[in-house]
Amino acid sequence: MPAPELKLSVRVEPLFPGLPLARQIARVADAGYQGFEFGDWRASNPAEITPLKNRLGLTCVSLVGNKGVNPVGMGLCDPAERPGFLAELRASIEAAQRFEATQIVVLSGFRVPGRSRPEQHDSIVEGLKRAHDLVAPAGLTIVVEVINTLAKIEPLNPKGDNHSRYYLDRTPEAFEIIRKVGSPFVKILYDLYHVQIMEGNLIATFRENLPAIGHLHIADVPGRNEPGTGEIHFGNVFRAIRDSAYQGFVGMEYIPLRDAMRTLADVKALARRRD
Repeated sequence: MPAPELKLSVRVEPLFPGLPLARQIARVADAGYQGFEFGDWRASNPAEITPLKNRLGLTCVSLVGNKGVNPVGMGLCDPAERPGFLAELRASIEAAQRFEATQIVVLSGFRVPGRSRPEQHDSIVEGLKRAHDLVAPAGLTIVVEVINTLAKIEPLNPKGDNHSRYYLDRTPEAFEIIRKVGSPFVKILYDLYHVQIMEGNLIATFRENLPAIGHLHIADVPGRNEPGTGEIHFGNVFRAIRDSAYQGFVGMEYIPLRDAMRTLADVKALARRRD
């Protein structure tokens, strides 16, 4: 029996920059993808977006539950910021319900000067345990993102910080945190772009930690462009995902070098190839 087709989604901002969310998700539907993801939920109106995505037959896969990669005053690494983190999470849960999103992306924030790594590790675990108490009753899943700290620039924000001080930059610690939290509502966002830069070994790490992975992001290395422009063998990657028990979405979060719709068609064809 052939493996089921992958469920594909698009993080809309890098693929369709400058367009309002309504036009972005219309293009996602035109591309034949099943889901969409976006960041700043405050900038869009769920009264407009939710009926539209339902008419288009799309799933709102995720929205971002922190204000930026380094959410000042509401990060996970410092226990003193936990009230801010939980307040922001409550607001994001309400937004996710209005947009009918299924997941909330959470960032660890930057390392805290003066605190040891074990202290920050324990703070993240405790913060995510508290987060479980909020998301579980709502039936939402938190996906905590691992972000590289080696790239000289962040292609999604080339004029900003390159995230070199981001705390959660390697998967072994990320999966250890998820095991300690012990919640089916708290998992890892496994971003192949970031993990390839930090560690490589994409397929084995994916297979070995599958129960702790809640979402996947796709982009090639270097440059964070579409699959086929860099060093990752996405034919093998997509085959490994299809052949696994993974049931979540595979999200495109890349900066297209060619026409965005053409790249989405090519990626969809690659993801569905059986040879």
